[in-house]
Amino acid sequence: MSFDFDTYQFTRLEEGDSTLLFHLIQSNKQRLQDFFAGTVSKTATLEATQAYCKEVMTRIEDRSYFPYIIKEKASQQLIGFIDIKNIDWDVQKAELGAFIDKNFEGKGIITHHLTMLIDRIVKEHGFKKLLCRIAKENKRSIQVALACGFEYEGTVKCDYRTTDGRLVDLNYYRKLFQ
Repeated sequence: MSFDFDTYQFTRLEEGDSTLLFHLIQSNKQRLQDFFAGTVSKTATLEATQAYCKEVMTRIEDRSYFPYIIKEKASQQLIGFIDIKNIDWDVQKAELGAFIDKNFEGKGIITHHLTMLIDRIVKEHGFKKLLCRIAKENKRSIQVALACGFEYEGTVKCDYRTTDGRLVDLNYYRKLFQ
Protein backbone atom coordinates (compact mmCIF):
# COMPACT_ATOMS: atom_id res chain seq x y z
CA MET A 1 0.00 0.00 0.00
CA SER A 2 1.36 3.43 -0.86
CA PHE A 3 -0.06 6.92 -1.21
CA ASP A 4 1.34 10.12 -2.68
CA PHE A 5 0.13 13.41 -1.24
CA ASP A 6 1.49 16.73 -2.44
CA THR A 7 5.10 16.87 -1.30
CA TYR A 8 5.13 13.64 0.74
CA GLN A 9 5.19 9.95 -0.12
CA PHE A 10 3.69 7.34 2.19
CA THR A 11 4.74 3.68 1.82
CA ARG A 12 5.17 0.52 3.82
CA LEU A 13 8.62 0.20 5.36
CA GLU A 14 10.94 -1.96 3.24
CA GLU A 15 14.17 -3.67 4.21
CA GLY A 16 16.09 -1.20 2.02
CA ASP A 17 14.81 1.74 4.14
CA SER A 18 17.06 0.81 7.06
CA THR A 19 19.61 3.61 6.56
CA LEU A 20 16.87 6.25 6.34
CA LEU A 21 15.11 4.81 9.40
CA PHE A 22 18.37 4.77 11.36
CA HIS A 23 18.99 8.46 10.61
CA LEU A 24 15.40 9.47 11.47
CA ILE A 25 15.54 7.72 14.82
CA GLN A 26 19.05 8.92 15.68
CA SER A 27 18.19 12.55 14.96
CA ASN A 28 15.08 12.27 17.17
CA LYS A 29 16.39 9.76 19.71
CA GLN A 30 16.19 12.04 22.74
CA ARG A 31 12.46 12.63 22.37
CA LEU A 32 11.61 9.09 21.15
CA GLN A 33 13.51 6.94 23.60
CA ASP A 34 10.88 6.86 26.34
CA PHE A 35 7.80 5.99 24.31
CA PHE A 36 9.31 4.17 21.34
CA ALA A 37 11.75 2.32 23.59
CA GLY A 38 11.64 -0.95 21.64
CA THR A 39 12.18 0.69 18.27
CA VAL A 40 14.94 2.94 19.59
CA SER A 41 16.74 0.06 21.31
CA LYS A 42 16.59 -2.10 18.16
CA THR A 43 18.01 0.69 15.96
CA ALA A 44 21.01 1.81 18.02
CA THR A 45 23.44 1.17 15.14
CA LEU A 46 23.03 0.97 11.39
CA GLU A 47 23.74 -2.76 11.52
CA ALA A 48 21.11 -3.23 14.23
CA THR A 49 18.63 -1.20 12.18
CA GLN A 50 19.28 -3.42 9.15
CA ALA A 51 18.63 -6.51 11.27
CA TYR A 52 15.49 -4.89 12.70
CA CYS A 53 14.14 -4.10 9.23
CA LYS A 54 14.81 -7.69 8.16
CA GLU A 55 12.91 -8.97 11.23
CA VAL A 56 10.06 -6.57 10.46
CA MET A 57 9.65 -8.10 6.99
CA THR A 58 8.86 -11.44 8.66
CA ARG A 59 6.34 -9.76 10.96
CA ILE A 60 4.67 -8.12 7.94
CA GLU A 61 4.42 -11.51 6.21
CA ASP A 62 2.77 -13.10 9.26
CA ARG A 63 0.45 -10.07 9.59
CA SER A 64 1.51 -9.21 13.14
CA TYR A 65 2.96 -5.77 12.39
CA PHE A 66 2.59 -3.13 9.67
CA PRO A 67 5.08 -0.22 9.66
CA TYR A 68 4.77 2.76 7.29
CA ILE A 69 7.10 5.63 6.51
CA ILE A 70 6.61 9.18 5.27
CA LYS A 71 9.23 10.67 2.98
CA GLU A 72 9.59 14.18 1.71
CA LYS A 73 9.44 13.67 -2.07
CA ALA A 74 12.01 16.28 -3.14
CA SER A 75 14.78 15.19 -0.76
CA GLN A 76 13.67 11.56 -0.20
CA GLN A 77 14.33 12.27 3.48
CA LEU A 78 12.43 9.98 5.84
CA ILE A 79 10.43 12.32 8.08
CA GLY A 80 7.77 10.19 9.75
CA PHE A 81 6.81 6.72 10.91
CA ILE A 82 3.41 5.15 11.61
CA ASP A 83 2.97 1.59 12.78
CA ILE A 84 0.11 -0.81 13.34
CA LYS A 85 1.01 -3.11 16.20
CA ASN A 86 -0.40 -5.31 18.95
CA ILE A 87 -2.82 -6.72 16.39
CA ASP A 88 -5.50 -9.06 17.70
CA TRP A 89 -7.19 -10.67 14.69
CA ASP A 90 -9.76 -12.48 16.90
CA VAL A 91 -11.12 -9.19 18.18
CA GLN A 92 -10.16 -7.30 14.99
CA LYS A 93 -8.31 -4.58 16.84
CA ALA A 94 -4.88 -2.97 16.70
CA GLU A 95 -2.83 -0.19 18.21
CA LEU A 96 -1.43 2.70 16.20
CA GLY A 97 1.78 4.55 16.94
CA ALA A 98 3.35 7.48 15.11
CA PHE A 99 6.15 9.97 15.24
CA ILE A 100 7.57 12.66 13.01
CA ASP A 101 10.93 14.36 12.71
CA LYS A 102 11.16 17.34 15.06
CA ASN A 103 11.64 19.68 12.08
CA PHE A 104 8.26 18.68 10.60
CA GLU A 105 6.11 18.78 13.76
CA GLY A 106 2.94 20.83 13.87
CA LYS A 107 2.31 20.83 10.12
CA GLY A 108 -0.52 18.29 10.08
CA ILE A 109 1.54 15.68 8.23
CA ILE A 110 0.95 12.83 10.71
CA THR A 111 -2.74 13.73 11.10
CA HIS A 112 -3.25 13.69 7.33
CA HIS A 113 -1.42 10.41 6.71
CA LEU A 114 -2.86 8.68 9.77
CA THR A 115 -6.40 9.61 8.70
CA MET A 116 -5.82 8.15 5.23
CA LEU A 117 -4.16 5.03 6.63
CA ILE A 118 -7.01 4.39 9.06
CA ASP A 119 -9.54 4.50 6.22
CA ARG A 120 -7.50 2.03 4.17
CA ILE A 121 -6.68 -0.46 6.93
CA VAL A 122 -10.25 -0.61 8.18
CA LYS A 123 -11.40 -1.47 4.64
CA GLU A 124 -8.50 -3.81 3.90
CA HIS A 125 -8.21 -5.64 7.23
CA GLY A 126 -11.67 -5.23 8.73
CA PHE A 127 -10.51 -3.74 12.02
CA LYS A 128 -13.39 -2.97 14.38
CA LYS A 129 -11.33 -1.06 16.94
CA LEU A 130 -8.15 0.97 16.73
CA LEU A 131 -6.45 2.44 19.75
CA CYS A 132 -3.66 4.80 20.66
CA ARG A 133 -1.86 4.73 24.00
CA ILE A 134 -0.47 8.17 24.77
CA ALA A 135 1.29 9.68 27.78
CA LYS A 136 -0.82 12.48 29.20
CA GLU A 137 2.14 14.86 28.81
CA ASN A 138 2.28 14.26 25.06
CA LYS A 139 -0.13 17.02 24.05
CA ARG A 140 0.72 16.93 20.34
CA SER A 141 -0.03 13.20 20.03
CA ILE A 142 -3.27 13.66 21.92
CA GLN A 143 -4.25 16.42 19.47
CA VAL A 144 -3.47 14.11 16.53
CA ALA A 145 -5.57 11.29 17.99
CA LEU A 146 -8.53 13.59 18.62
CA ALA A 147 -8.21 15.17 15.15
CA CYS A 148 -8.33 11.66 13.65
CA GLY A 149 -11.60 10.93 15.43
CA PHE A 150 -10.31 8.94 18.41
CA GLU A 151 -12.14 9.31 21.71
CA TYR A 152 -10.63 9.27 25.17
CA GLU A 153 -11.40 5.94 26.79
CA GLY A 154 -9.55 6.23 30.08
CA THR A 155 -6.18 6.16 31.80
CA VAL A 156 -4.39 2.94 32.68
CA LYS A 157 -2.08 3.34 35.67
CA CYS A 158 1.49 2.04 35.49
CA ASP A 159 0.94 0.77 31.94
CA TYR A 160 4.33 1.34 30.32
CA ARG A 161 7.95 1.16 31.38
CA THR A 162 10.12 3.92 29.92
CA THR A 163 13.73 3.47 28.85
CA ASP A 164 14.96 4.65 32.24
CA GLY A 165 12.72 2.16 34.07
CA ARG A 166 9.90 4.45 35.21
CA LEU A 167 6.36 3.08 35.15
CA VAL A 168 4.02 5.67 33.67
CA ASP A 169 0.30 6.03 33.18
CA LEU A 170 -1.06 6.04 29.63
CA ASN A 171 -4.24 7.54 28.26
CA TYR A 172 -6.14 5.23 25.92
CA TYR A 173 -7.91 6.66 22.88
CA ARG A 174 -10.15 4.47 20.74
CA LYS A 175 -11.93 4.58 17.44
CA LEU A 176 -14.67 2.07 16.71
CA PHE A 177 -15.93 0.87 13.33
CA GLN A 178 -19.04 -1.06 12.27
